This record gives sequence, structure tokens and C-alpha cells, in this order.
Amino acid sequence: MLSETLLKNENGPIRLLQITDTHLFAPIEGALLGVPTLYSFQSVVEQVQQRTSDFSAILVTGDISQDHTVESYQHFVNGIKPLEKPCYWLPGNHDYKPSMGGVLPSPQIRASEHLLIGKHWQLIILDSQVVGVPHGALSIEQLELLDKALTQYRTRYSLILLHHHPLPAGSAWLDQHQLKDNEHFWNVISKHSNVKGILCGHIHQELDRMINGVRLLATPSTCVQFLPDSDDFALDSQPPGWRTLDLLPNGDIDTEVHRLEHCNFSADVEAGGY
Repeated sequence: MLSETLLKNENGPIRLLQITDTHLFAPIEGALLGVPTLYSFQSVVEQVQQRTSDFSAILVTGDISQDHTVESYQHFVNGIKPLEKPCYWLPGNHDYKPSMGGVLPSPQIRASEHLLIGKHWQLIILDSQVVGVPHGALSIEQLELLDKALTQYRTRYSLILLHHHPLPAGSAWLDQHQLKDNEHFWNVISKHSNVKGILCGHIHQELDRMINGVRLLATPSTCVQFLPDSDDFALDSQPPGWRTLDLLPNGDIDTEVHRLEHCNFSADVEAGGY
């Protein structure tokens, strides 16, 4: 388990930033369903700088690349630099680990699986990618990592990160690509009382639910948005977004989704498939 400590002596609220599903291409003009993904990602970073108060780390929950190229990951490395803070990433179903490994980790982007943050919290970073398919799954090794961290640091509140949503979001076409065999994941969580939140990407929309005392959160993409509660593939007119999370000393999570205020591009379902 690759562990790291952040803000060792911090006793107050800790603010984190989540960015997800950037879907970058090697060509700078590369577009997903008509949205130029590098431009939309850069626009999000610019507005984070303008609108988001000080935060301690950036969490990136997968689908960094759309075309598997080293160049697309380099665009991410360059694009996230203005935010300056340490960045922790995990792969999504569209990511290609050999290309990720060509540029990541970087001086800013870390490869930790486990993060002790302040005096009260831990982050557990899981890899739910199943190579070649859109759905996710957690290997025995990943489930053991989760159980070990929750056991070893049982006095710390826990936030779990993964790409795939571990329960249906309410859209049939998306939910066929959720975390498969997710009962194993929930069985591990049910053994522990210190899990406060689960943070994912993948569904390109906002989700905020309480499941047996655990808060399940998903966050809009920095590019294309999917229409919630749609059984068939459908795009949403909402602009790209990101999320801030404040981890409080009492185990609560204060969180807010933010979206681009000025967005001069929109997704086009005729532009190509997802």
C-alpha cells in the first residue's frame, strides 16, 4: 500500500478539489461529442483559480484521456500545473495505464493509494478499471487494500475514491457500466464504521446520496454532461463542472458542485459516439 501523509498537524476543516473525466486527446483541437475537451478543461482550471478558495489537494477520478496517447496525459500534466497543489489520480475505463505511466507520476501528480490527511481523515484510492470494457470491478487485491486501510486506521474518518459508481445512478445505459459485483465492495464497507464518503466520476453528472450512513458522491465532467435519469443515451445542457469538499473534524463532509459560468460550447450527440 503506497501511503502518503498530507497536512500532518492540521486539526481543522480540510478543503479538497475534485476534477474528473477530462477525456483529453493528443490533438489540441480534439473533441468529444462536439466539445473541445482540452479547452473545456483549461476553462475549468481558470475558473477554479478565480472562484475556489484555498484547497489542499486535487483529486482526479479517472478518464483523463480519451485516445490513450502519452500526449493527452501530458496535456493534463501541463493543464493542472496552475493549480499548484498536490494531485492524486486513479484510472478510469478510458485510460491507458502504459501511457499514463509515461508521464505520471509527475512532481505534482502522485501515485499514492492511501493518504493520511490532517489528524482526522484518510483517503483510500482504488483502481476499478477492467481493461477493454466500460464497466468496473475491484480485484481481490484492491478489496484487501480497502479492508486493510479501514482496519489499520479505524480511528480516522475515511473517504474512498474510485472511478465507477458502485450503485445504480438511475440511467439504464450508464448503470450497465457501473461497478460490477459491487456487493463485495459494500461487504467490506459494512464491516467498518469509519467510512463517511465515497467519491467517483464516470457518470458525467452530479450525484449525492446517503447509503447506510455513507455519502455517495459523483461529480460532473470537465467536458460533456450526461442527462440524469435517462434510460437511453442522452446529453445534458448543463455546463462542465468540478467539486469542492470540506472534510470536517467531526466526520462530516461539506461539499458543493461548481460549473462554468461562461460556456461558449455545447455537446452534440451527432458528433460521434461515447
